[in-house]
Amino acid sequence: MGMGSLKELLDRLWDDYVRLNPQAQAIHRLLGERGEAVVNDHIAFRTYDDPRVGIEALSRSFVAFGYEQAGEYTFPEKKLIARHYAPPRDGSGGGDRLPKVFISELKVGEFSESFGRVVKGLVDQVPTGLVDQWDFAVSGRPWGVSYSDYELLRAQSEYGAWLAAFGFRANHFTVDVGELTAFGELAAFNAFVKDNGFDLNTNGGEIKGSQGVYLEQSSTLAARVPVAFSDGEHVIPACYYEFAKRYTKPNGELFDGFVAKSADKIFESTDRRD
Repeated sequence: MGMGSLKELLDRLWDDYVRLNPQAQAIHRLLGERGEAVVNDHIAFRTYDDPRVGIEALSRSFVAFGYEQAGEYTFPEKKLIARHYAPPRDGSGGGDRLPKVFISELKVGEFSESFGRVVKGLVDQVPTGLVDQWDFAVSGRPWGVSYSDYELLRAQSEYGAWLAAFGFRANHFTVDVGELTAFGELAAFNAFVKDNGFDLNTNGGEIKGSQGVYLEQSSTLAARVPVAFSDGEHVIPACYYEFAKRYTKPNGELFDGFVAKSADKIFESTDRRD
């Protein structure tokens, strides 16, 4: 694994992400114009539970850069499991606070036989050695896929279809709203986002979670982009921008994990709304 730096990987992930999601760049810029320094709480990734590309494979570069596995989560409804990785404490991101990394994987065996066949067909196309590259997490879509297969997957899992269409890249970045100076509450930040013309994901309420679980989260709806499939181009939802506010636990420490019940609804930010 010839290595670039962690900063290089994080920068490339952001550049790739805002190319697919200009709304994130716009919100980031609006905050900058108000004098806010935006801190990224976490970056999220999606994968299938095929051992060739699963959480272990996708986390490898981050672990090599000093990230440590911190929490495990299950999403029975979405048929997902996830882990989050805590950043190295030495601040090797170039002085900025490093984001947490959240990687989920789809339990493909819990879907239909045809679903499993399509996913295997995709993963079989991943070039040898790609997974071992330090920048695998931002390698994009390493397979050809038809729109009809995308639709077959989408009928059973929006998550599985998104991954087939977009491959390996950041699914979302996250503004740490607690680090902003002008917004005391997440609701006030959400109002700012909506006032600037961006739609929020209202599944499960505009704000997921509460101070009681030490984490509140909200997110934009994924912007739609044209994607080239083997049987033509189609416009589908790509990436979204998440906003998180963390609260202090009774022991005085800031909550640094995730809440599965809230994340379950955040996943739906990429769902198709026809």
